[in-house]
Amino acid sequence: KTFNREVFQRIFTLVKPYKTKFALTGLIVIFLASVAVVRPTLVRIGIDDYVSVGDNSGFTRIIIFYVLVLMVEVMMQYFQVYLSNWVAQSVTLDLRSRLFKKAIRFKLRYFDQIPVGTFVTRLVSDIDGVSRVFSNGILVIIGDLLKLLVIFCFMFYVDWSLTLWMLMPIPVLLFATKVFQQIMKKAFVQVRNQVNKINVFVQEHVTGMSVVQIFNREEREFEKFDEINEKHRTANIKTIWAFSVFFPIVDILASVSIAVMLWWGIGGVIDEKYSFGTIMQMSFLIFMVYRPIRQLADRFTVLQDGLVNGERVFKLMDEEQNISDEGAITDDFVGGISFKNVWFAYDDESAVEEEEWVLKGLTFEVNPGETVAFVGPTGAGKSSIINLIGRYYSYQKGNIFIDDNRIEDYSLESIRQQVSVVLQDVFLFSDTVYNNITLHDTGISKEAVIEAAKAIGAHKFIMKLPGGYDCEVGERGGLLSVGQRQLISFIRAYVQNPSLLILDEATSSVDSESEELIQNATEKLTGKRTSIVIAHRLSTIRNADRIFVIDDGKIVERGSHEELIKIEDGHYKRLYDMQFDRE
Repeated sequence: KTFNREVFQRIFTLVKPYKTKFALTGLIVIFLASVAVVRPTLVRIGIDDYVSVGDNSGFTRIIIFYVLVLMVEVMMQYFQVYLSNWVAQSVTLDLRSRLFKKAIRFKLRYFDQIPVGTFVTRLVSDIDGVSRVFSNGILVIIGDLLKLLVIFCFMFYVDWSLTLWMLMPIPVLLFATKVFQQIMKKAFVQVRNQVNKINVFVQEHVTGMSVVQIFNREEREFEKFDEINEKHRTANIKTIWAFSVFFPIVDILASVSIAVMLWWGIGGVIDEKYSFGTIMQMSFLIFMVYRPIRQLADRFTVLQDGLVNGERVFKLMDEEQNISDEGAITDDFVGGISFKNVWFAYDDESAVEEEEWVLKGLTFEVNPGETVAFVGPTGAGKSSIINLIGRYYSYQKGNIFIDDNRIEDYSLESIRQQVSVVLQDVFLFSDTVYNNITLHDTGISKEAVIEAAKAIGAHKFIMKLPGGYDCEVGERGGLLSVGQRQLISFIRAYVQNPSLLILDEATSSVDSESEELIQNATEKLTGKRTSIVIAHRLSTIRNADRIFVIDDGKIVERGSHEELIKIEDGHYKRLYDMQFDRE
């Protein structure tokens, strides 16, 4: 559709908190439209009433009045531009905040599916497009339409026959504007699609630049980027082509109107039907007619671009991807966890194929203060258990209990405050070591961080960094080694003092020296709190109270290390022997 009424109405509701300034801007627009004919009228009065009779002092007064009117219009235009852009930027602030606030509560499954570049485009470029509806769209369009109405009425009042002759090209212009509008709608959709593709491609390849270079893919990836870039240029050229055709048509039609007016009007002056001042007045008015019409087409493209962007933004805003958060329990955990016949698939749809189930009727219990470990082959479902305990995903069947209460009965905030997860792939923000540990939690003092670092065994290496705890770690912690990043994640978990600790493959990617430090850190962290450890290196979980062996979404063995190692041809013994042989 050329004009999406539903999206427009939703965009317009965004201005409600700023209705006073928006209304004031509207009044200024109405005022400017109302005085549009004053200056041309002053030109006619100056010529007919003063210049024609040689009254220089009267003409001087008209000039002074003309300048005063012009200054008032300029001042009002300043306030219109300032207020409309103030409203637009305020809407941008609110919409971007609302969208980000909602998105950070989405299920992780959503971010598994949407490219980061696409999300960034929605949050930045598309919202900027929506804001232009207020800064350079709807009010300016209304102002131009009102100005045209006032000018047309005044021109017919001055002389209807001369006005009809002058407006003969208008039907052609209206048709051209309609065609231009439709072309621009399609062109803007294509441009936005290509911008999104560029953002996605650049984000992915900057993040994965090491893979590109390691596998010598620079030339091939450049060719792919060049192809996307070429399509982006082609989409933009379509919009430029539409402008380059439409605006000359407007100029030609304006010139035709002036020519018709002069041809008809000069004859009227000779016949003394019109005064020379009237012809000058009408000349000014015809320029004032075509200028808003030309701008209207441009304003409508801004409006259409805003509607296209609005469709994308509201589609993201309407996503129902939030984890249900209706629980009211905020009590501290004792630490008991139990899974009762839990079935889970990453596909949220009700019709899940048999091969898509990741966990299949999983049942186990973890006692308060107990350290348990999960082992098994890649893809067995170990990390999925973590995702369900932290409520990053929702399971489809069965029940999960914490301290005899259904996990859904706890508030999300309470769960995530009391569960700390140390992941294999540690994510650090482009910030200082201290801020990456506290995550800007003002309730954690620097002394507490230093004490935690000493307990973990990381204080020594941190103090060797430039700036110590104030050292900037770079994007994703790229200035630190894998082991150093892992130790910082341990400190991060330690200072949170969680009721439940989860370690996910915490030593699988580090060297032997770092592994020893991390083992010590693990002992400090687990202490007397309930802990769940997922590990590939079986040597790291020998001291666990119990070990669960999981395969194909089911627990196939359980017991201590000593118990499991005695089971001939058992899954655990087979894994242990294979790892021992490799080492």
